[in-house]
Amino acid sequence: MHGYATGEDDGITAAPGGLLDQLQVAAVVLDSDGRIVLWSPEAEQLLGYRAHEALGHRADDLLVSPENRQRARDLFAQVRSGARWAGVFPLQHRDGSERSVEFRTMRLRDSEGQAHLLGLATDATTVRRVERDLALSHSLVHQTPVGIAVFDTDLRWVGVNPAMERMNGLPEEAVLGRRVREMLPDLDTEAVEARMRLVLASGRSLLDELTVGRTPADKEDRAYSESYHRIEDADGRVLGLAMAVIDVTERQQAAAEIAQARERLSVIADAGVRIGTTLDLQQTARELADVAVPQLADLAAVDVLESVVTHGTTASVSPDAYAEFRALAVAAGYLTDAIHAADPVGELATYGSTRIITECVREARPILVEHVDSGMMRRIARDSHAAQTLRTAGVHSYLAVPLVARGEVLGTLSLYRTVNSRPFDEQDRVLASELAARAAISVDNARLYGRERSAALTLQRSLLPPAPVDHEGLDIAFRYLPALSEVGGDWYDVLHLSGGRTGLIVGDVMGKGVQAAAVMGQLSTATRALARLDPSPAELMHHLDDIASSLGDTIATCVYAVCDPREGTCELSSAGHLPPVLIRPDGGAELLEVPGGVPLGVGGIPFATMEQEMPPGSLLALYTDGLVENRAESIDTALDAMTRLLQQAQRSRHSLEKTSDTLISALHPEPDDDVALLLVRTLDRSPAPG
Repeated sequence: MHGYATGEDDGITAAPGGLLDQLQVAAVVLDSDGRIVLWSPEAEQLLGYRAHEALGHRADDLLVSPENRQRARDLFAQVRSGARWAGVFPLQHRDGSERSVEFRTMRLRDSEGQAHLLGLATDATTVRRVERDLALSHSLVHQTPVGIAVFDTDLRWVGVNPAMERMNGLPEEAVLGRRVREMLPDLDTEAVEARMRLVLASGRSLLDELTVGRTPADKEDRAYSESYHRIEDADGRVLGLAMAVIDVTERQQAAAEIAQARERLSVIADAGVRIGTTLDLQQTARELADVAVPQLADLAAVDVLESVVTHGTTASVSPDAYAEFRALAVAAGYLTDAIHAADPVGELATYGSTRIITECVREARPILVEHVDSGMMRRIARDSHAAQTLRTAGVHSYLAVPLVARGEVLGTLSLYRTVNSRPFDEQDRVLASELAARAAISVDNARLYGRERSAALTLQRSLLPPAPVDHEGLDIAFRYLPALSEVGGDWYDVLHLSGGRTGLIVGDVMGKGVQAAAVMGQLSTATRALARLDPSPAELMHHLDDIASSLGDTIATCVYAVCDPREGTCELSSAGHLPPVLIRPDGGAELLEVPGGVPLGVGGIPFATMEQEMPPGSLLALYTDGLVENRAESIDTALDAMTRLLQQAQRSRHSLEKTSDTLISALHPEPDDDVALLLVRTLDRSPAPG
């Protein structure tokens, strides 16, 4: 029997052996005498002996330590008799160290019937490591809840683990050799296979790729997180790819809920900034409607009870009674005919007791109609035409929320969904109620303010003098404009005095509302009474100062002028008021610096009187600060502009009525403060030529 050494270069290249390559299994053949007759390269790697050093030697003498030789000979005899043996046996390495070697042995016979022993051997430590890795791999793959699938380079299934079988709703044998698009058509398989091709081509792994759809295991769409990586052998040859899949439906739902919660908080925060910027009832309603779309609804309408709009009061809606509303705002998140089905803004609408909007204000509770059918649509829409318009626009869900402030129902916020396919739910009801509650406070503030403003304006106008009658030698024009926001305490008066003289006063009580108007009324009444005693302007100011001091924390500014057309003079006294403007007959202009810069109510400061010539044709302007105060420019700039306008009117001989309108329009077309303006022109008293 000749000895052989295998694995010599014979020009044949074998394909990689995978697991066998990792184990590096050595083959050794012994003849019937225990001599080595075959020695593989793996045996050389395992034990260090080259073929020519091992062939022909007895294995027990070369490879076994003396203390283990008898046991080795017993095992050899056992196998030579036909038995098989497998186990771990210590062998001597060429360097003198001992190695634990895993053996599989069997008896062979050659063509002459001679017995040989084949031993397949590998390092025992390597075997334990591979066994451990295989066990761990099997445990991970088969017990993990992560779905794992392996694909070849043609994107066909090679294997799946039990978790993937459960996700797919298909057993492994049903998918082997098939492609994803063949077995799972309800997923976005184009995107999945595009990712596979990218990973195969680039070698770059993809992690946490999201796919939404359903498999045969699902009745509804679910969300899956997929990770892909390419599989290569030890030499870098591409074998295929692996996919790991996790069902993240609950995570996506939680993320969606968090996003919705953040959006709701954003809507509420937005409402806090955008609703209630003014005390105008209709503007507040528009702000509420604008905040509600498109985040909460596709269409929103705000209707307030008619009693709130017209009288500033609330009224309960009794059972079986209709309710009257005033439509204040409608807003849509997109162009839609549904907006025409809402009550026209500014118009009165009457709804019967069975209508949803009436029920909402009567019971002071939100009413959610998750799915609107034909019968419910008739209870929502104002008439059959509006109902048809809403149906055509796609309204499928409706929510009515009462506007309740300080325990009083003011109106409703009506919300519709059309393009948003999701019906209103309980969370939407809570959000809408929060919006309505915030807005209702602003609506109620606007209501209360409107009622107070109306009262203040009524009081103010009742206390102001009627249109002045003709005064000898004077042409007089006046204007009073209440503020758009809140009425203040501006006033003017024109008084008949003895000797053909005329008393002129313009003043401004600091503060707003009914209180300022009431103080203004007391000062105005006191001025009329005091003027009958014919005091000098300074003396009148002194008495008014005493009266203002007795009224508590009252501060007012005013200027009082006594014009004597016969003498062509004017006496003036000021209590901290802006300077009158005098335009002389030749067009020259002057801001009259009247002595006395302390307002009424400060007390203890003397006032002075100045005398100013006013020849015929002179123009005197008395005014309050609302005419010339403007945040966009300094007051000096406004005074210069007013002076130029008066000079132009003087040169053009415009009437005082026209001049008054010109000043109001140019200087303050939409006043944030009250404006009182008094223009006086001295007339030419020379007799007409005979």
